[in-house]
Amino acid sequence: MRREKTTKLAVLAVFFMMFSCVTINIYFPAEKVNRVADEIAKEVRGKEVKEKPAPQPKSEKEGRIINIRFAGFFAPREACAAEATEVSNAVIRSIKERMKERFALLVPFFDAGNIGENNEGFLSLRNVSGLSVKQRARLNKLVKAENKDREALYAEVAKALNIAPDQVSRVAKIFAGKWHETCRKGWWIQLDDGTWTRKQ
Repeated sequence: MRREKTTKLAVLAVFFMMFSCVTINIYFPAEKVNRVADEIAKEVRGKEVKEKPAPQPKSEKEGRIINIRFAGFFAPREACAAEATEVSNAVIRSIKERMKERFALLVPFFDAGNIGENNEGFLSLRNVSGLSVKQRARLNKLVKAENKDREALYAEVAKALNIAPDQVSRVAKIFAGKWHETCRKGWWIQLDDGTWTRKQ
């Protein structure tokens, strides 16, 4: 009787744990996405930052090389695999090349305030007054092509980092911040609260 009661309680406990304590943990590598977005935004907009290390005495350099080689045996894999933060494949490279070429054509429209960077990682039309019909058509075509490439880029980056398709909007949001950072002063950007402002 007592064993039967214990068995029933155990079964009930298992069912309770299965149905009332289900937690889905979705991993999102925000730091990796941030690095990738930073690299791509700077590459597309031609703002690559190259830091030159300060010159060191020869003896100190040699000592550092030995230390780094020795430490490499004990360093965690993440520290050694700097390449892991760089996401690239044929599709991503192709998209970046198109975006680089298009950026030069978009600059005059950014400068004139015709377009701006929204808070979701895409371009938005701001003010087309003063543009001819031909210029408007050209701008619409450029914005459409740019947003199509960005959508494909975010999906490819997510795929390369094993991020679920329903999390692509989070990738786009991180890219939005990087597009804002690489905007020039006076260009329109949309803040998180939805308001538009010129970059200071």
